[in-house]
Amino acid sequence: MWKERIIFVHMKIEEDYSIKKHTTFGIDADVSYYVEYDSEEELKELIESGFLLDREVLALGGGSNILFCDDFDGVVLHSEIKGMEIVERTEDSVLVKVGAGEVWDDFVAWTITQGFYGAENLSDIPGSVGATPVQNIGAYGVEAKDLIERVECVDTKSAYTVTFENQELSFGYRDSAFKHDLKGLFIVTRVYYRLSLLPSFKLDYGTIRDELQGSETSLQTVRDAVIRIRKSKLPDPSVTGNAGSFFKNPVISNDRYEELLEEYPSMPHYDVKNGVKIPAAWLIEQCGWKGRSQGRAAVCESQPLVLINTGGAYGHEILELSEEIRESVRQRFGIEISPEVILVAAPQEDPSDSLTR
Repeated sequence: MWKERIIFVHMKIEEDYSIKKHTTFGIDADVSYYVEYDSEEELKELIESGFLLDREVLALGGGSNILFCDDFDGVVLHSEIKGMEIVERTEDSVLVKVGAGEVWDDFVAWTITQGFYGAENLSDIPGSVGATPVQNIGAYGVEAKDLIERVECVDTKSAYTVTFENQELSFGYRDSAFKHDLKGLFIVTRVYYRLSLLPSFKLDYGTIRDELQGSETSLQTVRDAVIRIRKSKLPDPSVTGNAGSFFKNPVISNDRYEELLEEYPSMPHYDVKNGVKIPAAWLIEQCGWKGRSQGRAAVCESQPLVLINTGGAYGHEILELSEEIRESVRQRFGIEISPEVILVAAPQEDPSDSLTR
């Protein structure tokens, strides 16, 4: 380890390190190695040294969509690559290059001050820029894939820089190729976003239009409305440990939806390309979980999609609660709900695949 510390003297590298302060769940779990780097060159040096060989590697952004179910015997990499730069401007759009280590909401706030349209509905989503193409974050009718033009990465084997165009990344609902074919093979270093210079708003999702009643519609007022809505529904992770929405909204077939509608005529739904999307929050609430606690883990009273650490919970306690909720929904509705969060060091027999942001 002494030689390794000399090699990486300019990088922060810690051994047997508590990850607690780096995740919004506030779970106290140890990782074998924690490494922070602030440039693509440092990341490449780390790879070329062989330090990552034969070790499991996890790229950690803002820690806002991850649950350490146990200690992690591997290397956690955290990017501090910064920078927001306009690299192209056309008559009606701009292309902006952003470092993976930038805080996502700082970038959104910057787009507002610059008069760039497109990211405002994604205000107040915690996490880093580097996570956006992995998770394909989304809210209020907008997803990261709508803005991303290309993504720069470093190959974890060769240390070469590789660029992926939007269409190469198989974006889906909270999903991308980085969770599947490209998983573990590349580390995101920079993301390129195409933003509009022409006024364009999406207001017909959630209660944005209601929140804007009596206000002029502008980038700032839409951002403010989104922030108010999110803060009214979601607990502040600096006060109550959580990772936002724990579950994804399931999509079921039209036939299954029609069957369920006979028994639950008021069941909310959204028509999507490959079926019908059912709000997971509604399913969870119907199963009686809203506001319930189990030891030091609980379901949020204001938003059943959110699981919370009421204080001192271990990751396996949150995981166990999530599995009981999933089983309840499965038994009552015959619908499988899947975690949106990354499950790190979860038991192998866990049916949820721990691939996300």
